[in-house]
Formats: sequence, structure tokens, C-alpha cells
Amino acid sequence: MRLLVVEDDVALGQILVRGLSEEGYAVDLATRVVDARHNAETHQYDSLVIDIGLPDGNGLDLCRELRDRGDQTPILMLTARDGLSDKVGGLDAGADDYLTKPFDFPELTARVRALTRRPPQTHKTVLEAGDLSLDPASRRVWRGAIIVPLTAREFSLLEHIMRDPDAIHTRTDLLESVWDANYDGVSNVVDVHVANLRRKLEMPDSVSVIETVRGAGYRLHPELLVPAPAPGQTT
Repeated sequence: MRLLVVEDDVALGQILVRGLSEEGYAVDLATRVVDARHNAETHQYDSLVIDIGLPDGNGLDLCRELRDRGDQTPILMLTARDGLSDKVGGLDAGADDYLTKPFDFPELTARVRALTRRPPQTHKTVLEAGDLSLDPASRRVWRGAIIVPLTAREFSLLEHIMRDPDAIHTRTDLLESVWDANYDGVSNVVDVHVANLRRKLEMPDSVSVIETVRGAGYRLHPELLVPAPAPGQTT
């Protein structure tokens, strides 16, 4: 999943990028309103983390501007202010949540996880496809009754594919959604991670989780999308 952090304190911004990246998110950093606006117009993010005080404007105004143009990306506001009027102002501007500095990083990541579970296309807490299940809250994946340990990047890659299970995901789509803007796109990093996912999720007498569509990209194996027959029902 891809996040945009808008924070003018470069040191804090880098800490947030590093910490969220370790949690498996692809993270872009903007230090000014103008850069944040450009990023939001250029990329599709799963959540925005916006500081209120910025050198060339106000995070509340940026939030209001995004909402006015129809951008419904979940927004978490960050600020050193803790007055009730500031909190109300952030929510009135269209923010979904509010966190006051200083904060504990685990609380930030918990709030981000909660926000990224809110998109309208995702109604289930646990994503399921056949015998494959993925829980974004606990960041666990299992096939059948077996929990499968994944790296943070592998988890994000699988989650992105499972959130749109009928789609064919191109390498470009996966790079833009799972890796951040600093990735140069030269290596075969997507193919390597897909190969690792297939190996880890492989089960005896079961189909491969991810199917290659030659010349197009990757998708969940179609057999995983067929509902299991009801007890006693024959196919």
C-alpha cells in the first residue's frame, strides 16, 4: 500500500518514512503544500499523513482542497497543537483522524492501518480468496489452517492483488502501488517478489496463488475466485 507523508520537519519526515517502510508501506515524502498537491494529483495513495503547519501553506487548507475536488483518500492530520478547536478544524476540513505531536509510533501505525481499511471497495476485515486469507489488521496470511510468514513487502504485494482480485496487475501498477517513488524501475524486483510469494504459499494439491498472464502481468489464480460448494453439494 502507498502512503504520502506531508511533513516539513525533514528529520521527523525521514523517521516516519523509514518506520512506515519497515511496516511494509511504500512511502513518499513531501515537505511543502505545492509538492504534496502535485503528488496527490499524480499518484493514487491509500492514505495521506499531513502536518498542519507547512512552510508554504496550511495542512488544513490542503485537506479541504483535496476534499473539494472529490479526493476521498483517508487523511490523518498531524500537529503540535492540542486544542479542541484545532481538532475540530481538522475534522471539519475533511480529515478522517487526528494525532497530536509528540506521539508514539505504534499509535501512528495503528491509526494508518485503521484508515487504510476504510476504502469503500473493501468491506471485509479479512480478505479471502479460496483457501487463502489475509488479515490487514494483524498482518497475517494463511492458506487453509497454515499461517504463512511473509516479509513486509511480500505482504503488501499480496494485499494489493487481493484487494482487486479480478484484475490483471501490470508490473507498472505493482511498482507504483507497492514500491515508493525512489525505486528506479530497472531491476526485476516485481518478478522476484512474485516468485517468492508463490514458493511460500505453495500447498500440495492446490493451485498456485498468483498466475502469470503472459504479456500483461499477474493476477490471482481464477480457481481461487470460484466459491466453494456448500456442504453436501457436488460440482
